[in-house]
Amino acid sequence: MTARQARTGADTHPPTEAETSASDREEIATLADIRRLAGGCRRCDLYEHATQVVTGEGSEHARLALVGEQPGDQEDLQGRPFVGPAGRLLDRCLQEAELDRDECYVTNAVKHFKFERRGKRRIHERPNAGEVQACKWWLDRELKILKPRLVVALGATAVQALLGRAVGVMKQRGQVLPGPDGLQVLVTVHPSYLLRIPDSGAAERARSAFIEDLRKIHTVLGK
Repeated sequence: MTARQARTGADTHPPTEAETSASDREEIATLADIRRLAGGCRRCDLYEHATQVVTGEGSEHARLALVGEQPGDQEDLQGRPFVGPAGRLLDRCLQEAELDRDECYVTNAVKHFKFERRGKRRIHERPNAGEVQACKWWLDRELKILKPRLVVALGATAVQALLGRAVGVMKQRGQVLPGPDGLQVLVTVHPSYLLRIPDSGAAERARSAFIEDLRKIHTVLGK
C-alpha cells in the first residue's frame, strides 16, 4: 500500500514487491513471530512518527481476546498495549466483571500510535480506513494463531476491523455478532470513551453499562 492511500483511506491494492515488507514473506506461526517481525512493518506510513510498534500481549492459549483501536501515548512509549489511563480503567472494569486480564489476549486494530503534536503533547488522532485495512494483516494473523472463543471489540474502529463493516456501537453494544471464519465478536465501547464523559453521574452510569457488557463474556465462555 502507498503512503498516499494510508493517509486518504483510499481502497488498498495487494502490496507490490517494493511495498511488501520482509515480514510478509516470512512464515508466521506464533505470537512471538509477530512481535519479532512487526517492528519492520511498512504497510502504511504510521511507523514514521511512532516510537515503536505495539503488538498484542497475552497467552497463546487465551480463549478471550480484546481488541482496541490503537496504542496511545503511554503504550507507544512503553511498547505494551493498554497501559495508559484507558488501560488502567479497563483493568478495573475487568476485575469488577470478575475477569482476569492475565487470561486474556489484548491487542489493537492498528499497531502504531497516530497522533497530532500540540506543543509538547501528542494528541490521539483516529486512524483512517486505509491504515486500519493495512494493519488488519497483523490482526488477522494474531487471531488465526489464537483461535479465541470470543473477541471483544472495544469501539468502532475495532468493530470495523473485525467485522469488515460499520456497526452502530451504541445500538449493538452487548451483542455478540458473527464475524468471518466463525469468529464471535462482542461489541462494546472503548474505555477511553468513559474517560471523556464530563458529567460524573453520566460517567458512572456509562462505566456500569460497560461492566455489564463485559459480564456477558461469562455466558459465551461458559464461566
